[in-house]
Amino acid sequence: MQNKLEIGQRIRLLREAHGYSREQLAEILNVSSRFCYDLELGNKGMSVDTLSDLAEALNISTDYLLFGSSSKSETTDNKTDIEAFDALIKSCPENKRGYLMNIITCYLQAIRES
Repeated sequence: MQNKLEIGQRIRLLREAHGYSREQLAEILNVSSRFCYDLELGNKGMSVDTLSDLAEALNISTDYLLFGSSSKSETTDNKTDIEAFDALIKSCPENKRGYLMNIITCYLQAIRES
């Protein structure tokens, strides 16, 4: 059984990473902003259609939304982190991704040297 609170937390984090307000995501999904709020709090479940639309809107797999990984049987957090990081990168405007790459490169150099 899926934990609605954990699913809601993933939805909120991904929505914010994409720069969507609840109202914007609700409009994309053709649901009320209150429904999005209840999803994020874990108060409501969703239909398969809404789950599919949500995964598409947030550019993530349904498995990640439901289970926090790319597949139910996956036990490592590594791929989950990569999927979340990928979603963050995709939420960055394409014309700004070069800046993001420079920031990441500098950060990696700094942590390697410490």
